Amino acid sequence: MAQYLHIRCVVKTDRTSAHERIQSVGGVKPDGSRWILTQDKAISCIQDGTHVFYIEKPGGLRLEVIVATSARGNYLKTVADREQPDKLLSLPSCP
Repeated sequence: MAQYLHIRCVVKTDRTSAHERIQSVGGVKPDGSRWILTQDKAISCIQDGTHVFYIEKPGGLRLEVIVATSARGNYLKTVADREQPDKLLSLPSCP
């Protein structure tokens, strides 16, 4: 069974392409400890079925994070995003 992890923050690169802006994603585990994964590792976890990642919008609406593909390769975005990973990019920076 896949482990569900709530993404609460991102580490961004200085690249101008939205598909290449996310370096890592992170959050807080149920036990209160922080976690952070590179985008590549998070993509592998989704593809392997070991983890399901999501963000939470105001009011408790959960948006699942999926793997999308651009000409430059795979990247993360939410199911509500169009081509750009806008919802993830709007999250605060990880500490």
